[in-house]
Order: sequence, then C-alpha cells, then structure tokens
Amino acid sequence: MEKGNPILVVDDEEDIRNLLLYQLRREGLPVRAVGTGPEAIEAAKKYLPSLIILDLMLPGLSGTEVCRRLRGDPATAEIPIIMLSARGEEIDRVVGFEVGADDYVTKPFSARELLLRVRAVMRRSPAVEERPGVLERGRVRMEESSHRVWVEEEEVALTATEFKLLLTLARKPGRVYARGQLLQEVWDMPPDLQTRTVDTHVKRLREKLLSGAAHVETVRGVGYRYNVSPRLPAEGEQRAVDEGAEEGADRDGENPGP
Repeated sequence: MEKGNPILVVDDEEDIRNLLLYQLRREGLPVRAVGTGPEAIEAAKKYLPSLIILDLMLPGLSGTEVCRRLRGDPATAEIPIIMLSARGEEIDRVVGFEVGADDYVTKPFSARELLLRVRAVMRRSPAVEERPGVLERGRVRMEESSHRVWVEEEEVALTATEFKLLLTLARKPGRVYARGQLLQEVWDMPPDLQTRTVDTHVKRLREKLLSGAAHVETVRGVGYRYNVSPRLPAEGEQRAVDEGAEEGADRDGENPGP
C-alpha cells in the first residue's frame, strides 16, 4: 500500500460525501467516494486506499458487513477503517470494533474532529509507520517492516491497530500497561477517555493469536502485560481460559483508564 493511495469515503448521503471530499482535499489528501456497500468493496480492491471512512447504514450491504469482508480478504485486511454512524449506542461501537474498525465516529461530527481522527489512524497504519526488524516473544514472531505475525509458524492476519497493540506490549515483556497508557501509545487518545476500546481490541487480538493468546495477560484492575513464558493451558483447559479472559476484560472494562 503506497502513501499516495486515496482515502475512500463510503456514505449514501450525498451531502456528507461532498463535505468529506471538500475537507479532505483541502488538507491535500487524495480521496475517492462511493455510496453503496458493494461499490465500497469493489473500490477498496481496486484502489487499495490508505484509509476508508465507512458509513454503518449503506444500501446493498451494511457497513459492518463491508468491514467484515474487507478484513477477511488478505489484499484489504490491513486497510485502516473509520466507521461513521448516526447511532451512538455503546453496542453499535462495540460491534464496529469487533468486525475490525480502527475508530468510530458518531454523526453529527465536526470536520476538525474527523480530520484529527483520520490523521491519528493513518499515523499508526503500516503505510506510514514501518520499523525494520523481527521480534520473537514466546510462541509469537512479529516482522515489523511488513506488519506480519506468526504463531508457532502459522501466520495470522492482524489489523494495523491490533499489530501496534501487540507490538507495544511485546516490546517490553513483563511491563504492565494501564489502559490509559495504551490509549495514548496505540490510539493517540487522551489517557482519561472513558472508552472500552482497549478491552475490545485485546479480546479480538487474543482470539486471533490462538495458542499465543496466553501471552497477553490481564492484570486485574490495572491493564495488560505481555508474558513471554505463561503457563500454557492443556487442550482441555483452553475453553475455561478463554472464558475467564473474556470475563476479566469485561469486568475490568467497567472502569477504563489507568
């Protein structure tokens, strides 16, 4: 994915499309726009955009389904996605993050806020941030230059945000990161922001890491750490461990932040 690739705006409301086109072009950013779900998938594969601004409610295919399909295709899996929605309920935001969105903005929004979100997401995308080297931590191996991850020699597909979260934890194994610290380092968000973004992404990261999930540990009431040598569960114990991790993230997430 090249830095010059356009931002793709996907919204069925012409007024919003035109507003975003105007604001992004004013910032000197290349941009294209479509109005339906099927068009979004076609454009994403054709242009490999540097970022997608994706409306939740779309004709033909919902925004969540578009996001799910893009994340399932290796060619588009790492494209950063900001989801837009007129629905601001927590469940909608959680669903957006669970299908792979990197950020979530509620309508109506200010152009300045959205541009800040765009800049923050693009800063942590593979197209912008590439650091050479290979990092091996227990069962997990990370290739920083290509943003690729292997667990016991099996490659797993992570989004740009998931990769940065894993890399942040794995760079300093044993260090406990409070949610507020992770919000700052991974999402460029204020550390006191009341959000369950961190917990939702950790849950999804663990699911993708399979047998490497045990390396990402919950420190109750504080945050998370990377343990290079955790007690790896036997096959019969794995379900109980997964359920316990999910329960811990839910309980700790009731009071996010450091």
